[in-house]
Amino acid sequence: VQLQASGGGLVQAGGSLRLSCATSGRTFNSHYMGWFRQTPGKERAFVARIRWNTGDKGYADSVRGRFTISRDAGKNTMYLQMDSLNPEDTAVYYCPVARFVGLSGYHYRLSSRYDYWGQGTLVTVSS
Repeated sequence: VQLQASGGGLVQAGGSLRLSCATSGRTFNSHYMGWFRQTPGKERAFVARIRWNTGDKGYADSVRGRFTISRDAGKNTMYLQMDSLNPEDTAVYYCPVARFVGLSGYHYRLSSRYDYWGQGTLVTVSS
């Protein structure tokens, strides 16, 4: 599975960005995809996740109400619409895939649940 995150860039506080994550290679009919972010010296932090076949979604408290995760099955692409950005959102954003879906959605807040990771995309929010 190949994952390519894109759409990052520099934006002013209060602005918006939309990240995309294109998948290729082996595909799954039922899996989770997520967005995680990482800043230097810190572990990757959960942002949002979506179950591919049902569309069930979950968000970190820090982004709920500002970020929206979605997917386009026909394009094998996942999105993260980020609104009302603030400098604390500055990070490299990653979009991993978890093959095993036998746990409740809450468990997919852990990066260890995910099997495939691609290159991230840098989001920088200026104050």
